[in-house]
Amino acid sequence: MSDYHDDLRLAHVLADAADAQTMDRFKALDLKVETKPDMTPVSEADKAAEELIRSQLQRARPRDAILGEEYGIEGTGPRRWVIDPIDGTKNYVRGVPVWATLISLMEAGEGGFQPVVGVVSAPALGRRWWAAKGGGAYTGRSLTSATRLRVSEVSRLSDASLAYSSLSGWEEQGRLDGFMDLTRAVWRTRGYGDFWPYMMVAEGSVDICAEPELSLWDMAATAIVVTEAGGDFTGLDGRPGPHSGNAAASNGLLHDELLGYLNQRY
Repeated sequence: MSDYHDDLRLAHVLADAADAQTMDRFKALDLKVETKPDMTPVSEADKAAEELIRSQLQRARPRDAILGEEYGIEGTGPRRWVIDPIDGTKNYVRGVPVWATLISLMEAGEGGFQPVVGVVSAPALGRRWWAAKGGGAYTGRSLTSATRLRVSEVSRLSDASLAYSSLSGWEEQGRLDGFMDLTRAVWRTRGYGDFWPYMMVAEGSVDICAEPELSLWDMAATAIVVTEAGGDFTGLDGRPGPHSGNAAASNGLLHDELLGYLNQRY
């Protein structure tokens, strides 16, 4: 982790600042919410949090590029910070506490940019998770007060807990039959949604999760937390990392079966 210690520490500082800002507007009666061209909501808090993170990064890492959900790409080079200011905006605007700021640093390498640092901060839940390449994954209040994460050892699908976000996306992609077969094959299903299932996989409290349509900023931070906890994070096509436009995460032992169900009738 020594190679990325300063970057990870900076990501925590950025998350602290974003948390203070997003929590200040959470459940605010005058919160302004707009609809983006893709028909998803964006709040003033999304924009303000990304602006805050960008301004701090521009001072602390002026040579690094920044990619954010709300304001796109800025800069070039082998290092790129990827930001989702509020993952779970629909929850945020309805007062549901399941939302998080996702901050990742990606570096250019074989197969394109790969995440090397990730922080997932969910202040309304009082939780934070993080990881750095080669240094493991952790959860806790701070870098100095943390517990190491490890995925589960469940090896049978019939004993596994599956988490997901919704059914509509699977239906739109023609994968609903395979997904429903998967729900019947596992021990338990729960629709926690957004970033949380991936963190549960990393913690070992959930064994598998998947989503049919995602953007890079939804996955960069969660991907490295899962993999550094010992799990697998791929697209539905099996390609490792957060570049497939969708995601499947598991404890590793169940990954092939997970992908098999989600692709069997596609």
